[in-house]
Amino acid sequence: MDDFGAKAYSKLSLETDVLNADPHRLVLVLFDGALSAIYRAKGLLAQRRIGEKCEALLQAMRIVDAGLGASVNPSFAPEFAGRLTALYKYILLRLARGNSHNDLQALDEAVSLLAGLRDAWVKIGPSASAADSRMGNILDSTVRVATTSSAARAVRAYRA
Repeated sequence: MDDFGAKAYSKLSLETDVLNADPHRLVLVLFDGALSAIYRAKGLLAQRRIGEKCEALLQAMRIVDAGLGASVNPSFAPEFAGRLTALYKYILLRLARGNSHNDLQALDEAVSLLAGLRDAWVKIGPSASAADSRMGNILDSTVRVATTSSAARAVRAYRA
């Protein structure tokens, strides 16, 4: 399959996932998109392809800000939501630092934080144990994905 065909298939696959996914799965897609963009940026930095590295990190920042950060519902569990929002803002600062200074440590820290959040999100998913499920209900209520179409717009940032 040529490069164009692979990209078209990948985009179609992502859009199909978004349209068929529940809100919990959509948040996982956002985490995966942000992490993928950061890993791609690190590879591009190693190859000294600075312009493309910048694009990849801007893509990760859009996903964290407009996708993950915007999905936090501050009216439910306000203290937790505030901490989660602050963590997303910190991740954005680390990504900006990594981008402007080609700082691998900042990018590694952003990856570590996002991967930790992603792992926690997986643990509270639909197949979680009863204890995890109670915590999952709190987190699911704190993180909202308003509609499939708004989530689809946010997810498109990672394939744009």
